[in-house]
Amino acid sequence: MSIIKPFKALRPQAQFAKQVASRPYDVLSSAEARKEAQGNPASFLHITKSEIDLPESADIHSQQVYDAAKENLTAFLKRDILFKENKECYYVYRLIMDGRSQTGLVCVSSVDDYENDIIKKHEFTRPEKEQDRINHIKTTGAQTGNVFLAYRNVAALDELIDKWMQTKTAVYNFTADDGIEHAIWIINDSAVIEKISALFKEEVSCTYIADGHHRAASAAKVRKALGKDASADAGYFLTTLFPASQLAIMDYNRVIKNLNGHTTEALLELLSADFTIEPQGRKAYKPQQLHEFGFYTERKWYKLTAKEGTYTTDPIGILDVTILQNNILGKHLNIHDQRTDKNIDFVGGIRGLGELENRVNSGEMAAAFSLYPVSIEQLFAIADSGNVMPPKSTWFEPKLRDGLLTHLITE
Repeated sequence: MSIIKPFKALRPQAQFAKQVASRPYDVLSSAEARKEAQGNPASFLHITKSEIDLPESADIHSQQVYDAAKENLTAFLKRDILFKENKECYYVYRLIMDGRSQTGLVCVSSVDDYENDIIKKHEFTRPEKEQDRINHIKTTGAQTGNVFLAYRNVAALDELIDKWMQTKTAVYNFTADDGIEHAIWIINDSAVIEKISALFKEEVSCTYIADGHHRAASAAKVRKALGKDASADAGYFLTTLFPASQLAIMDYNRVIKNLNGHTTEALLELLSADFTIEPQGRKAYKPQQLHEFGFYTERKWYKLTAKEGTYTTDPIGILDVTILQNNILGKHLNIHDQRTDKNIDFVGGIRGLGELENRVNSGEMAAAFSLYPVSIEQLFAIADSGNVMPPKSTWFEPKLRDGLLTHLITE
């Protein structure tokens, strides 16, 4: 039984929507955010990455940065760039990337559901990343980051949302500079709102965090920290729910700084015990199915196919990220904790295999591994089993924009 609610979104005036909408705070460095927001005083990055308005020497986790975010949010309201909805509504958010469309329902989800595992997780969180968002939420009184949830399709919900989109006009509809189309519809009809709430309560037994574990954990910890001073709104957090059939997970690849003392030839010889190795020359290799890997080093690609016996059939053991960890990273490269080891970095599939080549060819990295994407059903199976995935296992695209819909937990 999933509890969701409509909410009074803080959102931009229609003429400012494209300017306000910004990429999520956690996919941009401070330098990238500073460049992206340059010349755009309405960019929501002034709120989510407020260090861009301070000297570059500023500690990005200092209270000065959170105070600047609060000041900028207040200024956006005074300048009438943002306003607060006068009625609790649901919102439909459609994204189109490379011709593929996905549509989600924007709402607020229950912190109690998060704490009781009705909202299921598949990743560990890092305390320093949690604390950053806790400080941001407490200072601004706003949840600016959207938590991306998935659920198993409910036909009646699909039909209801499709019908609303077909018969109503989107309040926002624009194409961002990266070519991704964003459109949002407001569901403000009380009967339809009640129907959606009832369908989720009756038909959706649980939801799954696809992206946003730190944002969800931070929202829960803010409510706990506020204690008896917490508002009713602090018992909910900003989410967008997508039916599983609409989602696509991209590969999440690895780059390695050094080969733990092995030459390429010696490492390939070691790998041949657990993998079938097929040289690919200069042609980048993108795995075509589970248990295949691309390996790039010294300007050459190799196709690695895991042999039987290198993996188990349980939800975690069958994952390619697990096979890579157990049979290559830990076994031969002395990388035992991907979250903390300095010898490894991660490259989202959106950047393409060319980025892997660039990182290696530059001399920054010694080798790269390309992986086959995790499926949404694998994600569900792991969350249902109570396990967690290895870090950086899933990359979702397209990503929701910050600033279009914000949830206030204090006035």
